[in-house]
Amino acid sequence: MRLHEIPTPALVVDLSAMGRNIRRMAEFYAESTCKLRPHFKAHKTPAIARRQLAAGSCTGLTCATVGEAEIVVGEALTNDVLIANEVVGPGKAARVARLARQADVKVAVDSDAGLEDLTRAARSEGVEIGVLVDVNVGLPRCGIAPGAQALSLAKRVAAAEHVRLRGLMGYEGHVVSIGDRVQREAEAKKAMEQLLSTVRIIRRAGLPCEIVSAGGTGTYDITGRIEGVTEIQAGSYVLMDTAYAQLDIPFELAFTVLGTVLSRPKPEVCVADNGHKACSMDHGNPKVKGIEGASVLFLSDEHATIILPPASTIRVGDRIELWPSHIDPTINLHDVIFAMDGDEVVEVWPVAARGYSEHRAPKGPGG
Repeated sequence: MRLHEIPTPALVVDLSAMGRNIRRMAEFYAESTCKLRPHFKAHKTPAIARRQLAAGSCTGLTCATVGEAEIVVGEALTNDVLIANEVVGPGKAARVARLARQADVKVAVDSDAGLEDLTRAARSEGVEIGVLVDVNVGLPRCGIAPGAQALSLAKRVAAAEHVRLRGLMGYEGHVVSIGDRVQREAEAKKAMEQLLSTVRIIRRAGLPCEIVSAGGTGTYDITGRIEGVTEIQAGSYVLMDTAYAQLDIPFELAFTVLGTVLSRPKPEVCVADNGHKACSMDHGNPKVKGIEGASVLFLSDEHATIILPPASTIRVGDRIELWPSHIDPTINLHDVIFAMDGDEVVEVWPVAARGYSEHRAPKGPGG
């Protein structure tokens, strides 16, 4: 199959560009005491994760959901999994406990309620679950306050049965997209000092803290060089998006959303079928690949309205590719990824962890 034969809209990945991204990141961490724990949520695709792990410099995989972790363990990608998110809600802790029978599973915790869910589930399964205390280092999301509050929670984790305190994590997500390198570096160091000062407090209290997990694609070479951080949870680097491409990082745009031109209503406009249901725009409109002067005017559900140079020769039925602004939610819209070597489809990869497995209907009789 070739590019022009792929039904659209579709995700296509440039294998050569992706391979270079994977090698660059692996080489960066090859001689470092800090290692990479690639974030599976970025692509949700076992075929990509296998390539990341095979390149080396990895300590395991990061997941955002229990469903992702189930895919990672079920596909035997690695036996070292971090769910870098709070696990709270019906049945989730029980599923983590079952996974802990097969792999070294660690979970982020920032509350007594989350800790209690895990301990009950682990006790029921007769397993031990690892815990990283999630410290808020500035991103207004999850995480307990650094310092005394984090220490207090860490003590409760250490005292609880069927869980084991493994360390701390803190994500400087409010920093990773800062365009100015000097400012990004300064803010990342400020955020990491909150995390590392808490590490020191916890160790002085005689508590274990072997893992200090942080970082993302935008700070991989900043946070990843701060003494005391043991692993980086970067994910987007493998395929990249236009938001991260604005930064001074050495990774290439390696995937696009392929569409077919449906209409050319005016000389300066075409409409393609790779709209909002195929391409996320939460970080801004996608960019048009390969047509100088073209830009996306807007996306609607099934349409991408694109401004063209009036002299453009693009016709109804031609293919047009968009570079998304945000990798993770775009990939989550698709069932498969077409892996390309030039114009040729080499493989078709299932996006195995897309959606939420909790809501998948069970098969009926004979299903």
